[in-house]
Amino acid sequence: MTIEILYQDEWLIAVNKPSGWLVHRSWLDRDEKVVVMQTVRDQIGQHVFTVHRLDRPTSGVLLMGLSSDVGRLLSQQFEQHQIQKRYHAVVRGWLEGDAVLDYPLVEELDKIADKFSRADKDPQPAVTHYKGLATTEMPVATGRYPTTRYSLVELEPQTGRKHQLRRHMSHLRHPMIGDSKHGDLRQNRAAAEHFGCNRLMLHASRLTLTHPMTGEPLVINAGLDRVWMDALSHFGWIGHLPEIERVEFPEASGQDDGTQVD
Repeated sequence: MTIEILYQDEWLIAVNKPSGWLVHRSWLDRDEKVVVMQTVRDQIGQHVFTVHRLDRPTSGVLLMGLSSDVGRLLSQQFEQHQIQKRYHAVVRGWLEGDAVLDYPLVEELDKIADKFSRADKDPQPAVTHYKGLATTEMPVATGRYPTTRYSLVELEPQTGRKHQLRRHMSHLRHPMIGDSKHGDLRQNRAAAEHFGCNRLMLHASRLTLTHPMTGEPLVINAGLDRVWMDALSHFGWIGHLPEIERVEFPEASGQDDGTQVD
């Protein structure tokens, strides 16, 4: 079982996290067999240190330090919003234009992991820049409509709230396809059945940062997987994401069948 390495030097490593993988094992997931940190550690033969996370169903660029000191420096860049993050998503409906959504979010608490946290906190600032890249209308009936509309969207979060991108798209009435918590379950079933979108269609496409040791700019892109490429093909969107589209894929990574587990 291997994972695609996007960038590696003596100080840090970036991988293309598959959808369905946990970043690291926690006491809630003690028996989980597929974990990014352990896989990367075994693959390169040295310890890695997490500096940020991606939700389990999200795919794309995941950055890690190869020492605790570098990990701390990278974490500081994330905390100080010095790292630019770019995502792509497939959403319901036609979302067009280019705008910034400034919509505070109430903190989401897990019933088990956050059971001792305060539930009455004020909403936290949350800002997302979004841009519609392409739209389509497919001859598939969903609900009371004879056709179904989808959009390809580029997202750049300016803050890092839990499930921020999913919640912001839901607030705009354009929920992400495959989002079991904030999305449209009927739309999710239709997209999975007809177009193979059987998981959250959210991909962390790019990280842009300053290398913590050399001071040089570093841009890391993560290629799309088969589910994404099939979706682009179905919707006539091939060519809209030239930097991350591909026709060949790394060897099987051992990821699950794509079914979202949130």
